[in-house]
Amino acid sequence: MLAFEYLKYREDNGVAHLLLNRPEKVNALSMKMSDELYRAIVHVRDSRDLRVLVIRGAGNNFCAGDDLTEMREKWGNANDFMRRAQLYQTMANQLEELDKVTICAVDGYAVGGGLEITMACDFVLATERARWGMPEIDWGLTPGWGGTTRMARLIGRRMTKEINMLGAIHPAERALRLGLWNRVVANDALDAELAKFLELLATKHQQGLRQMKFIINKGVECDLHTAQGFEALSGGFIGAINGFWEIPDADKGEGLKAFSTKNDLQKKRRALARDFWVDSGNP
Repeated sequence: MLAFEYLKYREDNGVAHLLLNRPEKVNALSMKMSDELYRAIVHVRDSRDLRVLVIRGAGNNFCAGDDLTEMREKWGNANDFMRRAQLYQTMANQLEELDKVTICAVDGYAVGGGLEITMACDFVLATERARWGMPEIDWGLTPGWGGTTRMARLIGRRMTKEINMLGAIHPAERALRLGLWNRVVANDALDAELAKFLELLATKHQQGLRQMKFIINKGVECDLHTAQGFEALSGGFIGAINGFWEIPDADKGEGLKAFSTKNDLQKKRRALARDFWVDSGNP
């Protein structure tokens, strides 16, 4: 099992539970904690056994974002700031692209980088007392890993300007109305709601979930017809893994077999193809 200083991590029946654990600092992301978070995400990414990742915060708060005191003292010059922002972007991209279902269970504050973590995940469940926002503008900063980019894709540019340029701290219910979060529950009901949700996910076609996440994430970034191509290919693949895989004129692995054995099929194919139209094409 992974060992961390500022995170708690455990695995249970295909579910990875990750707890941000600096409650005395509202789980603010120090450089060391961020590095540990990246390492945990990579571990989950590489696992063949995990199906779900749940991220929570200790001490009745989710995450207050980057540790601003440390940022002033340790981040370095402008180029160092840019390099660390790119590292965080890579971490958020890895989180977003996991072939697992990712869930943030939010209590208390999820601001700045904490909110950016939630936007890189698939689902967000929150308590009524949860609060969120992007107050970077009042610290003389701009968001670095999703506060303007992912947010604009989730709630549109006008609302993203309001959230970022005003810097207000909002109630959980507004995140629900805007489409940032999925579900708001009573303050004492978060554990029960999460347990029911995990039970539901465990009943699903797991490969179907993986493919659905992939085509939604990729499709939203491209034009309609390209997105429909992803959708069609996913339909064919899901048919194959459900048992309808045989196509009469498909190769059925014979090409790879021919490469390995150098059989008659390999010789015929390569003899015909190797020098076909390799001249200039002029008469």
